[in-house]
Amino acid sequence: MTTKQSTPQQQIANFVVRVIREQTGRGPTHAKCYLHEELVTVVMTDVMTPAEKTLAMDGRRDWVLQTRVIFQETMATTLCDGVGEILGRQVIAFLSANHIQPDISVETFILAK
Repeated sequence: MTTKQSTPQQQIANFVVRVIREQTGRGPTHAKCYLHEELVTVVMTDVMTPAEKTLAMDGRRDWVLQTRVIFQETMATTLCDGVGEILGRQVIAFLSANHIQPDISVETFILAK
């Protein structure tokens, strides 16, 4: 019986989803990691919590986006350390962006050469 090893991309996507779920109470329903040389990007969909969706529908999109930035700043060290550990490389920069409609979030890590 053979077991399928997960790729670094799968490990990173799963790790990022787990951290977001632990910190916000709900993780994205889909995540895909792209890895190219010094660039790691995780694209996630269906990220917002029910409360964030309600606020966005009530015209408070800016508040939701600002809160997401705060969450991501708070999670940055954990995310960078985890990605670095999975890849065995140092993460030198972390960038994060969110979009309300459609509900998409992107976490990007820049690795040392």
